Parts: sequence; structure tokens; C-alpha cells
Amino acid sequence: MPLIPIVRELRSHGHSVRWYTGRNYAQEVESSGALFEPFVHARDYDDANFEGAFPGRDGRAGLRQIQFDMEHIFIGQIEGQLQDLRDLARSWPHDLVLADQTVAAALLHEELGGPPCALLGVLPLGIPSRDTGPFGLGLAPDASALGHLRNGLLSWAAQQVVFGSVSRELQAVCRRIGVRPRDFEVAVAPTLMLQPTVSAFEYPRSDLPPQLHFIGPLIPEPPVRPLPAWWPDVLASRCPVILVTQGTLATDPRQLIAPTLEALADEDVLVIAAGVRDRAALGPLPENARVTNFVPFFQLLPHVAVYVTNGGYGGVQQALTCGVPCVVAGRSEDKAEVAARVAYAKVGLNLRTDRPTQQRLRAAVRTLLKDLRFREQAQKLSVQLRSHDAPREAAQLLEALIMRSEETV
Repeated sequence: MPLIPIVRELRSHGHSVRWYTGRNYAQEVESSGALFEPFVHARDYDDANFEGAFPGRDGRAGLRQIQFDMEHIFIGQIEGQLQDLRDLARSWPHDLVLADQTVAAALLHEELGGPPCALLGVLPLGIPSRDTGPFGLGLAPDASALGHLRNGLLSWAAQQVVFGSVSRELQAVCRRIGVRPRDFEVAVAPTLMLQPTVSAFEYPRSDLPPQLHFIGPLIPEPPVRPLPAWWPDVLASRCPVILVTQGTLATDPRQLIAPTLEALADEDVLVIAAGVRDRAALGPLPENARVTNFVPFFQLLPHVAVYVTNGGYGGVQQALTCGVPCVVAGRSEDKAEVAARVAYAKVGLNLRTDRPTQQRLRAAVRTLLKDLRFREQAQKLSVQLRSHDAPREAAQLLEALIMRSEETV
């Protein structure tokens, strides 16, 4: 979804675009104006049902699940994706590949003589730095001499111990395809990296690569759907509106949505629970709750006082673009890193768990409603986020990369 605005901008500039992705997204690809290119040699799967394609995943949790994902879903896809990209380059020669940061095959394709590759960050910035710990731990940055020692030791342990098997598998893949073996870590594109936020949301780093550009938030265009029947309640509400959602992967509403509804049931607020697929799982609803599978964030967020989330990167960027402070309760995937950045930027609270109690949720929401410093900081960040036009900036940087590549041929 974050790529759609960039693709539409490129099409408006007259570029031909083909989009290589899973078949589940064919309709979204075609609506963007790109031509759909399916996974052929790579395994196609439903990302709402990882267990169906990768048996054994759902039986793991926490770090064990992350290790499984890295080895099977990401590293395990490289060779098939690389073959698909090579076939596509032969049948449809192109000047540039724009890949989200999880598609390592696109960078390896460039190493093997393919077109230049630009990476789009779809997660918080996790590239190696002497000033930060390894991605995934949710640690605050530390640029002191002792911090550099901490960061280096933790990064070594992450590569060689925590993700040692993943590193060994990546090295084996590299040897098979004929490129330099390397340890597993967040990839750095050699020529262009696009990060859809502003530097103020990220940790300060003294060693940022010059090819990294902060382009501001990529806000997906909402699908055309009718507003919920209770929408007038939002417009007429004289009490604070609280939005709670769990995003697209963590879909069990008992994890965050249900405890938030219960925690705020007796508070003088209107609670909107979005992204609820199974309303029956919530049981009887409090009188001040409204539930829906979908509501357009761009219409709702200007009315919201606090955003309660498990830490999806895109949702947090949208909330902060509207100046809404966040309560973040998430530890899976990249969510610990999103939560840590929210706390570091002082635009919300990090509950440091993905199963918060009602008491902690109630206290966190009350804090953000009463302590105006969080909203003021979120509004300052909103000014910076809204100063960017991410699709336009991305297109201009991509076009400049094409021109530089042509000049060197």
C-alpha cells in the first residue's frame, strides 16, 4: 500500500511501471496504473495466512517466530525472486527497480549486473549504525563511547548468535547465486534509499549514508467505501475521541482492542475500534464504543485525541501527520522499534508489551489527554511531516538515479 502513491506519481510522469508481487495484490497493482507481474519461481502466499504456506510458523512466538520468518519467508524467497527478476529483465528491459526493503533479491540482482535498485523503507530505519543497537530490540540510541561498545557487541551477538542460522543460510544462498557471502542485517542500498518519514522521528545517527533520503509519510489513498452508520457520532462528539486498532497482521481483537474498550468503558470518551473482522469476538460492547472493519483514517484522525495501536509503522505515521499522540502496545515484527521511537520523540507512550492490562491502558490514555506536552510535540512533528510531498520527492529522486545511471553507461 505505501508504494501505490509513488507508482501513481511515476505514471503521471509518463513512466512505464511493472509491479512484481503476490497475486493477492493484483487488483491494487492494476488500479495504480502499473502492470502486474506475479511470483513465478518465488513462492506465492497469503500474508493473512502464513501458516498455510509456511507450516510451523504459528506454533512459534516472539524471537523464535522472527527467526523463522527471516529464514523461511525472507531468505528462503531470495533465489526464486531473483530468478523471476532476471526473467523479467530479459523479457522487459527496464532502467530501475524500486523495491521495499524486505526484497533482498532486488539488491542481489543489481550486484549480478541487473538494473540499479532503490530501496523504500517500510519499517523504521534499521540500517547498522555505531550509535544504535541492532534492529528489533527497541533500544534507545547511545552515541557515547560505552554506547558504541554496547551497540557493537549486541550487533555481533545478533548476527552470530541470535540470527546465526539466518546468517549461515544467507551466506549459502549468496554462494549459490555467485555473490559475496554476507551476514544477515538490514540491507543498505548502494545508490538510493527512501525513508517515508522525517529525521525527527528517527534516532540521531552520526553515520547515516549519504544516499538515504527522508521523504515524508506515504499515506495510502483510501478505498471508496461508505462511512459507518455511526459516523455522525464522531462529528457531534463533545468528548475526546480515542481510536484503537491492531493493523493487518495481529487480527485477534482480544489482544489490544478488547482490553482498550473495557479499560475506557466508564471514561468520558468515544472509542472507535477499527479493523475488527470478527465483531462477535468482542462480546457486548460498552455504550461509548463504536466498532468497524474499516474507516478512512484520513477522515477520522483529525477528530481523534489519542491513537492506541500495536505499533504498525504506517498507522503511526498517519496519526502523527495529523498531530495525534500515540499509546503503543506491541512487540512483534517491527513494533518494538516503532514504540521505542514514539517514546524517544516524546509523541506518546511505549507500554513495552503486546498484552497490556486494562489499568495500564486507562492510565496511558488519561496521561495523553491531560499532559498536553505529548500533543504539542506530536503537532510539531506533524508540521514537519506535512511539509513533504513523498510521492513527488520519491519520483524526483528515482528519476535522478536513472539519469546518473544513463550517464555512466
